[in-house]
Amino acid sequence: MEVLPFQTPTKSRCTLKSPSYMDYDGHKIAVTKSLQRRCPPLRAIKTTRRMVLELVGLNSISLYLYPGLAAPVPEMKEPGVIQTQKLASGVVIQDIVEGQGPEAQERDLVEVNYVCRRANGYFVHSTVDQFSGESRPVMLPLVEDQIIKGLKEILIGMRIGGKRRALIPPSVGYTKENLKPVPDEFGPRRSLLSHAKEPLIFEVQLLKIL
Repeated sequence: MEVLPFQTPTKSRCTLKSPSYMDYDGHKIAVTKSLQRRCPPLRAIKTTRRMVLELVGLNSISLYLYPGLAAPVPEMKEPGVIQTQKLASGVVIQDIVEGQGPEAQERDLVEVNYVCRRANGYFVHSTVDQFSGESRPVMLPLVEDQIIKGLKEILIGMRIGGKRRALIPPSVGYTKENLKPVPDEFGPRRSLLSHAKEPLIFEVQLLKIL
């Protein structure tokens, strides 16, 4: 495995200037413009390229869509991923846990937990509290005019206890503001809908088929 040397300072006095922005695949990403610092000698640490990509939020789905980000590291299957598939709609699905029992079907009512992130890995919303671990599952009807189409495609075929991770393009995402799932609270709802025109990553666990 190729390794890259990275420098880690021990102590420093730093002044961080305001960030600048770069355009990536049509989205603006904040990057540090410059650092003015006075630092002692630095200690080199060997770090794998994959670790660095994960650190900055480029997960396996992002690397699947943009393989150039991971070059020249050979393609690798992420541990725990059973299979990866790309649907005609552009949705990319990774099966993590298969689950048991009957599969969820069109027009079923299901109970799920989910975590929603931007394609760069930044957190948007979740039914599971990040600190306490307490969950507030939501019930979703697998009906196209009530749920975002991409999420419906993810849930159909899942079994109880199953887990999937998927990237949903905006064309099958929040095309209308009334599509579920949307948080009840104003702040999380506004945050989620502000990213409606971006691809979103959903990690979903199917709890019940009602």
